[in-house]
Order: sequence, then C-alpha cells, then structure tokens
Amino acid sequence: MTRPLFATRFDFRAPGAAPRERQAMFTRALDMVEYAESTGHDAVMLSEHHGSEDGYLPSPLPVAAAFAARTRTIPITVSALIVNLYDPVRLAEDIAVVDLLSGGRVSYVFALGYRPEEYALYRRPWTSRGQDTEAALELVLEALRTQRVDRAGRVGAVTPAPLSRPHPFAYYGGGTPTAARRAARLGLNFQPQIADESLRDLYRAECERLGRRPGHVMMPPPGPATVFCAADPDEFWARYGHHLLADARGYAAWHQSGTALSHVFDRSTTTEELRAVGTYLVDTPDGLIRRCGEGALPVITAHPLCAGMPEEPSWESMRLLGEKVVPAVRENRKPIAENRSAG
Repeated sequence: MTRPLFATRFDFRAPGAAPRERQAMFTRALDMVEYAESTGHDAVMLSEHHGSEDGYLPSPLPVAAAFAARTRTIPITVSALIVNLYDPVRLAEDIAVVDLLSGGRVSYVFALGYRPEEYALYRRPWTSRGQDTEAALELVLEALRTQRVDRAGRVGAVTPAPLSRPHPFAYYGGGTPTAARRAARLGLNFQPQIADESLRDLYRAECERLGRRPGHVMMPPPGPATVFCAADPDEFWARYGHHLLADARGYAAWHQSGTALSHVFDRSTTTEELRAVGTYLVDTPDGLIRRCGEGALPVITAHPLCAGMPEEPSWESMRLLGEKVVPAVRENRKPIAENRSAG
C-alpha cells in the first residue's frame, strides 16, 4: 500500500475578520508553509475567488511567490486560477516571474470559474466564458513557450522566459465533457472536479483523436476534503466546529443551483450534521495513523486557517500532523513514486 499524500491548503476565508486579524493570518500562513516543508508535507495549495465578503483569497500569485520565498523544495499549486479574470499577457508575465522566483515549483489548475458575480465584478461576459477561457489560455501558453504573442496582428514580446519549459506544470480543471475536451485541445493535463471516470476516459480519447499523448489526470481522491488533528476531537468540535461549518456553508451558498457540485460539497446546516457526514474530519494522531494504515486516507488535506480558525487550534493540528502522523506513516509505508493522485 502506498502512503498518503500530505497537503496543506490556504484560502484565507475568515468571516468578520478585521484587517489586523487578516494580516496576522497571512503571517501565520507564511510560518506554516515553512513548517509544512520542514516536516515533510508533500504540497501546498492556494485557491482563488473574488468579491467574497469573507475575504476569500483573490490574488493567489503574490501569495505563491511569498510562499516560494519562505521555502526551498515543497511544490505549490494554485487551484484553481480563474483565467478569464486576468489579461492573458499580464498573466503569462506573472506566471513566468513566479516560476523563476520559485525555481519551477508553482503549478496551476486553470479553470473558467462558476460564479457569475465574479464575472460581473470584472465586467467579463458570462455566456461566452468557455470560448473566452480557451482563447486566453492559448495566448498564455504561446507566450510562455515562445515569448511572443500576436494580438490583432501586432506581435509583441512577452518576457522573461520561464524556467520551466515549455511552461510550468498545469492542468485544466472542470467537471463536464466540454472541460475534458478543452483540456485535450489545449495540450494540458486534466483535473476533473468530480470523481467521474468517464471524464478521464473522454479526455484520453480526445487526446488520442487529436494525435496528442494524454497528459496526467488527477481525479479527486476519496475521503474527507479537510482534515484537522487534535488531541481531543470532541473538544475541538465543541469549541471550533463553527469555523468548519462556516467554511462548508460558504461553499454551499455558491452551489445552490446544484450545477457546479464538487466532491467537497456539503449541505450540512449544523456542526453535528457536518461531523457525521465526514467531509470535514477531526481525529487524534493515532486515529489518523490507523486510517492511513487502512487505506482510508489517500490524501490528508490540512486547512489550518479554515474560516478564520484561531491560532492555537490551527498550530496544534499542524504540529500533531508534522510531529506524530507524518513520521509514523512514513515509517510504515513505502513512498509513492508520483506526488499526484493516479488517474
């Protein structure tokens, strides 16, 4: 049995937090990503959304650069980057600079997004978002490959060149057949947002039809979407469960139509219900080690700042994972060959 992946995710959602509190969260995140690397975590993930009153991270690239400056080896993923909310040439420039700063450690899941409010905020057309995303990504990828772009017949330079060739490692993300076909056309790897093997098969078939070698497919792993480690899970749920519920309710409010559901979607309305469903898991070190041994946790995704989680429970979870769970699991399981879920 292969060992699980240990990932740490940050989105900086914190309902009601004051600017000074948010500043402290960013400082804590910098310390935590350095700690995650030092204790053997496999990856760090950043998410992006806009116009969210709870302060959800709108600018993942500057944070990725800051994380890269505080670390040396740990991979950093922006998942997902909403392409249509950027100028594609500026996006290519920023990606290239972050690639150089990080030594090629920052990868991307490109996506078109699912919230009309974000498109309205940036005055981007909603109905043509699929075609617009594909056109923008073609421009971004061409700029990163060649350092040249042709916009309306005018050829311009896009510099500097990235370290990663032809461009940083990237997926196209989405949960529809259209997304699978678009990933193949763009020559990108594919990350379905739902565990639907037909999407993986469609992507591979489309790559082959186009005469392209299929890329990597990262299917959503089974198990909880967010994991906390606590000496006393009952006390954790009683004192801090409302943060987990706020996180779940925030996502649920964005998915009311039911058309953009992902494997992490949870309709719970109380902390008791949320705990019973299991999308958010709080367990002791021994409990997590046992689950890993049983193969029940192929990925452990820590979310230490979840919805403004206070400093002590967030650090307790990181330390218990880093000092107890990771070493125990690594001692008893063979290392995996690939730091991404098999497709």
